[in-house]
Amino acid sequence: GILKKTLLGIPCCCPLAVNTRPMLGTLFLSFAALLAQVSFGASEGDVATVSHSAEVAQLRLEIAQLHQLLDATATASDASERRLFVDREKNYLPGGSLSKLTIDNFMEKKHHEFQEAYKDLKGAMDSLWLILCGAMVMFMHPGFAMLETGCSRAKNAQSVLFKNLLNVTVASLAWYIFGFAFAYGGPFEDDGKHLKNGFIGAKGFAGHAFLKEDDTGNMAIDKGTSTMLTWFFQWAFCTAAATIVSGAVAQRVKSPAYAIYAFIMAGFIYPVVVAWTWNNGWIMKVADVGYMDFAGSGVVHLTGGTGAFCGAAILGKRIGWYPDDPAFHPHNVPLVVLGTFILWFGWYGFNCGSTLGLHDAGTGALAAQVAMNTTVAASTGGIVVFAIRYAKLRKYDVPAMCNGILGGLVSITAG
Repeated sequence: GILKKTLLGIPCCCPLAVNTRPMLGTLFLSFAALLAQVSFGASEGDVATVSHSAEVAQLRLEIAQLHQLLDATATASDASERRLFVDREKNYLPGGSLSKLTIDNFMEKKHHEFQEAYKDLKGAMDSLWLILCGAMVMFMHPGFAMLETGCSRAKNAQSVLFKNLLNVTVASLAWYIFGFAFAYGGPFEDDGKHLKNGFIGAKGFAGHAFLKEDDTGNMAIDKGTSTMLTWFFQWAFCTAAATIVSGAVAQRVKSPAYAIYAFIMAGFIYPVVVAWTWNNGWIMKVADVGYMDFAGSGVVHLTGGTGAFCGAAILGKRIGWYPDDPAFHPHNVPLVVLGTFILWFGWYGFNCGSTLGLHDAGTGALAAQVAMNTTVAASTGGIVVFAIRYAKLRKYDVPAMCNGILGGLVSITAG
């Protein structure tokens, strides 16, 4: 009764009335609810008296009257104070009473901001991952250079090294001007996935439309990954496919001829194979079973190996070559081993990078599994070849063991 009289005694003209009356009403209701809880919380051994029941009924009646009083005396100002709202133009909670917040609107805004930030972070993580893996694949070229030079005769070392440099530079320009457009350019069918003509792409020559401008004329940054990222990562694969041939034709091909080959391989042959397979070309529709090549065992290594076989068949063996002639044996085994280790290291970028992203625990676990399988395959290939050669020759054949390691790496690349 004292709280009720105190609440009713606050005049509406009082400066504190607007903010105080709802607060006191809330306080009184909480106090009344506590009394009711205490009243009904008696132990089973207690017996409620008639007077006790009358007090509870009277208390309920006073609470109902207070509800009616608060609703009747609430002004427009009171209603606005008690309504929930949020300032959409700000990223922080507005000051004042907590009753001013619209929790739903606030949480919806924060959820949208979180999704945008997550999309940015996801794109940044995927970009970092593919740039790192692409750089590791590019680092395989020193491995190829060391391996091929060590397996060649000493007098041809400089020629072999030059052709490896020529391969990367010429193939890069061919990939930029023609290769990427033929491999990954559109147009696509209505589903946005399958290549429309099923044979070759026709958009994106020389980096066309890689960048877009916003309304202010600046470069527009899309959420997620960019076309330039795809270009870089796939460029590393393209040049790796082209350089496979350099080892097969080492010591018996002229540099201008090899430069022409590198341009054709990176600008036309390899891109067409990619368009048929990874870009969902006609092979994807054969027998409705699709095409699976996780990291390019067929697309990259089989294509490069086929080119190497054709080149070696056309050129023939080296003049005066005999298998048992020490003059034609690898002249520098340390370079062979160094090149093998470099290639093994770069293969983690080749295979693990083919997850094409590293933005959550799932892709992280997949990349780890790929790394483990790559390691086991390389080790198994090396040990098996070494054991076979030792059983046959009764001596340690280090170059053969290196070839076994590379064979294991190529085989696991299929996935």
